Amino acid sequence: MSDEAEAAEKATEKAADKVADKPVEAQVSEPETVATPAIVVEEPAAEEKAEGKPAESPAKADEDDDEFSISGSISGSLPDLQTKALALLAGVVLALDVLTKVVSVAFLEGADPIKLFGGVLYLTFVRNPGAAFGLAEGQTWILALIALGVAGFILWISRNLRSQPWAVGLGLVLGGAVGNLADRLFREPGPMRGHVVDFLSLFDPYGQVWPVFNVADMAIVGGGATIIVLALLRHDYDGTVHKDEPALVVEPTRTVESDGAAESK
Repeated sequence: MSDEAEAAEKATEKAADKVADKPVEAQVSEPETVATPAIVVEEPAAEEKAEGKPAESPAKADEDDDEFSISGSISGSLPDLQTKALALLAGVVLALDVLTKVVSVAFLEGADPIKLFGGVLYLTFVRNPGAAFGLAEGQTWILALIALGVAGFILWISRNLRSQPWAVGLGLVLGGAVGNLADRLFREPGPMRGHVVDFLSLFDPYGQVWPVFNVADMAIVGGGATIIVLALLRHDYDGTVHKDEPALVVEPTRTVESDGAAESK
């Protein structure tokens, strides 16, 4: 019996050793599931599907909104084609006016008038302290302020200029106004009191038929006439064209009583 007991005790010890030598399995917890946000793609509207228009991505829409907000914040500040035409024409008029006045001072001052086209036009020389037809003589500073106001107003409305004919008219007026303003600011007898150089006369060498004028005067008259015609045609400088709406014709209605009275007669 002792042998059996020892055998059983040894078997028990061996089983215990096996259990002790066996590696403990690490308990691995299941990874936690992270909920990912679902991306919902909106389908294009039925009308867009029918027309075959591709759906616009949200990123593209955001870019369009940003572009619209940027362009809207600086609306009218970028030089459009009409604004460039206005500036170019005004610069050409100003350069031509200054050049002709310099030549007139150099060759016509103190000289006899030059007859052209059989007496239709004369090249003469006059220093004008006022406006045309002898108006506002001695009020040169007022004329200078008026020219400054005209130039500033044209520059202000040029931000929204969208009409090519208006660009032509305003460019002529701006170039002519700045040309005469330069004379009033920089010529003798002094700033804001300078006399304007005139050298063109029609049908008379001394302006007896028509006041002596210059290139700036011609530009102002031409530009002003263009603006008047556009205003009469109801064309605005922003490109809007106003048209008369057709008048509503109201037809007279007959009542049932009047019809009955007519039948009884």
